[in-house]
Amino acid sequence: MHTATSVLRTNGDTMNRLLILPAICVLFLLTSCNSDGWISLFDGETMEGWQASENADSWQIEDGALVTRGPRSHLFYVGDVNDHNLKNFEFTADVKATPGSNSGIYFHTEYQDSGWPSKGYEAQVFNSSPDVEPGAYVERKLTGSLYGIRNIWKTPARNDEWFNYRIVVQGKTIRTYINGALMADYTEPEATERPETMAGRVLSSGTFALQCHDPESVVQYKNIKVKILPDDLPTPGEPLEDAEYDARLIALSSANVPLMDLHVHIRQDLTSDLALANARQYGFTYGFAVNCGLMMGFETDEALNQFVDSYVQPPETYFAMQAEGREWLDLFTQETIDRFDYVFTDAMTWTNDAGKRMRLWIPEETEVGDPENFMDQLVVRIETILNDEPIDVYVNPTYLPDEINHLYDELWTEDRMDRVIAALFQNDIALEINDRFKLPSATFIKRAETGGIKFTCGTNNSGLGDLGRLEYCIDMIEEAGLTAQDMWIPPQR
Repeated sequence: MHTATSVLRTNGDTMNRLLILPAICVLFLLTSCNSDGWISLFDGETMEGWQASENADSWQIEDGALVTRGPRSHLFYVGDVNDHNLKNFEFTADVKATPGSNSGIYFHTEYQDSGWPSKGYEAQVFNSSPDVEPGAYVERKLTGSLYGIRNIWKTPARNDEWFNYRIVVQGKTIRTYINGALMADYTEPEATERPETMAGRVLSSGTFALQCHDPESVVQYKNIKVKILPDDLPTPGEPLEDAEYDARLIALSSANVPLMDLHVHIRQDLTSDLALANARQYGFTYGFAVNCGLMMGFETDEALNQFVDSYVQPPETYFAMQAEGREWLDLFTQETIDRFDYVFTDAMTWTNDAGKRMRLWIPEETEVGDPENFMDQLVVRIETILNDEPIDVYVNPTYLPDEINHLYDELWTEDRMDRVIAALFQNDIALEINDRFKLPSATFIKRAETGGIKFTCGTNNSGLGDLGRLEYCIDMIEEAGLTAQDMWIPPQR
């Protein structure tokens, strides 16, 4: 026989269990049995929790993955996790794209019926550019980019292969990772300045959206998960102090102008990790260059191949051969040369008419004599280099020894400029705008642009201290009105 007290206790325990059970069920559903805090957003079988905008039929489920296949549409997460409104988080998904396919992952966004999402940021998915008609728009902002804000200009992912995409937002800092490697690292300043078409690219809170860009883009997403982070976490990064410079970077990035430094040297005080941290700060892509030539670095084919065999190339970087002196073609085989993404050289080492081998940046090795005669010899040497040496980029252009550099504008006459530009054009060689030496002049650049020349940016740093911010290059791009189509990019492998 139960007493009243025992009956009440029994009924109370039953009620408590009934109240606790739904909470346990909800927790179980949200965490999908993961004790590490990751919550699945896609069950691999249905689109429960997701809502497509225009052209909903562009989204399909195949083999446990969401697939884009059709005209423009965006698939917004509208499910129960945090009421689809997140501020700080880690997001992860496995992604696979066919060649030329364009897509993206939006965050801090909100549902809209049509058009490109106007709110929030986009983490770009785009491994390679499709073939287009000459003069047509070519997208350069590649996988890992914080689209239009801090871009990756060389894809770290391969077409037709699954790769992992992770996005972390904490405070004002956004970081993107591809296969675990940090790509974009951007900290939003308190006062943001955006191009008019990107006014909504600011941090707030919101949901996620996947992009179906166009009918030719086939991209798959699976294992889509989120880990919710506390809203009050501190910002781990630091914004650029120079707001005006940051705005210029973003204006060029959003305009698809590739901000690449293709002339970076790893030195004793500059590891690749330090260099890449600098690149991420500004949204640059680097080409790490190896000095190859007599008295300037690697001098034999065997030694250079041993180095290349041991070199671990960060996937978001290029690998360049800096061909030094005029003897380099006798030192290295074409097979070795072809192991690099591109080759560049300059006219800072050559032999004059009197038979003296000169390195123009070393005064004791340089004979100038009559400046006009020196210039005549220099231009002939440049023409010979551009006509005879199999290079992609001519760097440190128009460099003059200190002894006559003050006569630069006088010595680089229109005729001399045009002869160099003609040789560049005839041999399809790009011209470097050099940040360290501030070369060539704006006059030369404008003349070269009119002559159909493509351009690159380069530093030719001596170490960490002068790696720089490409300010001269950016000044010249703006002053000469260069566009994305005026810039040269190493061919995709």
